[in-house]
Amino acid sequence: MSIYFFKNKFYFVLILFALFCLSSCQTKKDVIYFQNAKNFETIVDTDTFKAKLKYGDILSIYVSTFDLTVTKPYNILMESGSSGQFITYLIDTEGNIDYPVLGKVKLVGLTIEEAKELFKKKFEEGQLLKDPVVIITFTNFRVTVAGAVNNPGVYPVSGERISILEALGLAGDLSIKGRRDNILVIRDFNGSKTYTRVDLTSKEVFNSPVFYLTQNDYIYVEPNNSAVSGASGDSRIGTIISITSFVLTTALIFVTRN
Repeated sequence: MSIYFFKNKFYFVLILFALFCLSSCQTKKDVIYFQNAKNFETIVDTDTFKAKLKYGDILSIYVSTFDLTVTKPYNILMESGSSGQFITYLIDTEGNIDYPVLGKVKLVGLTIEEAKELFKKKFEEGQLLKDPVVIITFTNFRVTVAGAVNNPGVYPVSGERISILEALGLAGDLSIKGRRDNILVIRDFNGSKTYTRVDLTSKEVFNSPVFYLTQNDYIYVEPNNSAVSGASGDSRIGTIISITSFVLTTALIFVTRN
């Protein structure tokens, strides 16, 4: 009777051990994106996000009119006689750039479109240029993606905005060790830092204030429990199978001998 009780108790402990091991493995809910999105569901994008100019931004500014000779003072090449790049302009700690003829122009906090309109207004009010076309582009728009992604790094951005999904795509997407539900975006604007968490397993990510990134945003993907413990999902399952097999073999030997 005591041996029978011992065997049953042993099997009970073995089953609990197996259940514990299996419960510690990752599930689909840990890795699937946009889990609450329904079939044929339509989400209207009402986001009107536009990146605003920050302290430390570096801009390329090109001015054109019908008479290109009058725009030469504003389109200065980096090297005299060169057909290469034009000089760029740094937004200083007071929010200004030092622009030819116009002098100090305050740009911090404006969108690219607002900055273009400001230049046009200054050119026309000062009777400097007629019907000018102003082209302004970022030269230092980049984002950093770090943590549990396949290719962490600093990625340059062409254009005026990029979504967090696109940035993670540039970094090769999250690895199996990355948490999808707690991604951190660190943003620096005018000397202040903001910290915002994003959950990629929910469709609400599209409504996040950091869905569209700004210049020099930092995205950090937190490692999941399996990564912290030093084991990936596959190796962890292999370990569980090995341990379970060992315990079962030991149990069979014990039962056979008794």
